Amino acid sequence: TYGSGCQLRAASLRAQSRGEPAISQRSKGACEQGPSIVTPPKDIWNVTGAQIYLSCEVMGIPTPVLIWNKIIRGQYGVQRMELLPGDRENLAIQTRGGPEKHEVTGWVLISPLSKEDAGEYECHASNAKGEATASAKIHVVETLHEVALTKG
Repeated sequence: TYGSGCQLRAASLRAQSRGEPAISQRSKGACEQGPSIVTPPKDIWNVTGAQIYLSCEVMGIPTPVLIWNKIIRGQYGVQRMELLPGDRENLAIQTRGGPEKHEVTGWVLISPLSKEDAGEYECHASNAKGEATASAKIHVVETLHEVALTKG
């Protein structure tokens, strides 16, 4: 990707002077690229009844589509994905464009937090050029004192 037509022509002339083929314009605008996680979700420790959220920022061209899954692991390491929000009354998913061009930000909001909400949550982004994922764990404890002990 070149900032201007002049920069492209200059790069093409430099390439030709080294005996390499000329560089030509393939398309207008930025080059397509697969998604990359700009800001992954972070692990959370909190008490039942709290309001919590996970967030994830992803960039790609074209702008990626972002979805959230809860990862459910079986006793033999087998796992499946539960597409969120599903049928959960205490869980909401929000997505918006930005803050930068070709970037999308998504959130999972859980309120009130229950023991059943504990687990691993995955931010999954995809576009025509690829996919990217990042995950974080929600730990549900009985008292705030446990949070200090667990993290300390």
